[in-house]
Amino acid sequence: MSSPLVLLDSASLYFRAYYALPDSMTAPDGTPVNAVRGFVDTIARVITERGAGRLVACLDADWRPEFRVKLLPSYKAQRVAEDATDGSEEVPDTLTPQIPIILDVLDAAGICTGEAAGYEADDVIGALAHRETVSPVEVITGDRDMFQVVRDEPTPVRVVYVGRGWNKAEILGPEELAAKYSLPVENAGSAYADMAVLRGDPSDGLPGVAGIGEKTAAKLITEFGSLEAVLKAVTDPMDRKLTTKARNALIAAEDYLAVAPTVVRTALDAPVVLDRDDEVPRVPADPERLRELTQRWGLGSSVPRLVNAMERRP
Repeated sequence: MSSPLVLLDSASLYFRAYYALPDSMTAPDGTPVNAVRGFVDTIARVITERGAGRLVACLDADWRPEFRVKLLPSYKAQRVAEDATDGSEEVPDTLTPQIPIILDVLDAAGICTGEAAGYEADDVIGALAHRETVSPVEVITGDRDMFQVVRDEPTPVRVVYVGRGWNKAEILGPEELAAKYSLPVENAGSAYADMAVLRGDPSDGLPGVAGIGEKTAAKLITEFGSLEAVLKAVTDPMDRKLTTKARNALIAAEDYLAVAPTVVRTALDAPVVLDRDDEVPRVPADPERLRELTQRWGLGSSVPRLVNAMERRP
């Protein structure tokens, strides 16, 4: 099998690094660089352990896209910074200045980044995975939303879920996802998205359907095959599989269910733009600048570890 195309859920990973590593990791001028070092170490680890031949650090061009907010105003509303006039996300004060440093390091190293105007990194990942016809795909994320992209054909797409840390990483394909959530294996990815619509997610401002939790949602999707089939059964007077309780709950959530699938599912047609070829380079694009960034920001062994991983990649 060829080397995989690895898609990094960048914000998910650098947020995790920020909270996992001490803010005592600082540059000579005192700027915290824990997220920078953790994220760079993650890329080195991915190249070494996952054998990445191609890699894209997927970025949020818009963390809370307008098309989703128009459909569901509560979408991620609780994450908007209190004093923000532009709807920007609440980000820890000591993480904000680290994001440009991360982007500078990626650029100097020659690591590809990808984004789509008006869309989230989730959509970039979904679109790139959807259109890949050559290499197997691995998505590195701490976000369960990405489970929806798993598939076997035409090229396998797997999610490496690091929500509980690298040492407890789970590699999920259709079989593993189906077993984990009691979903049909033949359409496990789309079934997960359907289940997520019904279940909801308070952290994303998705209310879900009142009274339908994860197990009931999975049972409904498995029994009927899809959310669309579940909703057809609601208005089918001949249907006897839906309980009265479930039917009433679904009817009460009619407005939510009319918009939630578009909000939850990744936009497979997102207009993704890559800043360069996605092949992992064997040498940095700008070695001198990378050395300067390493020294300026006190990145220690993290950047040399990345350069070594690039040189030794399969």
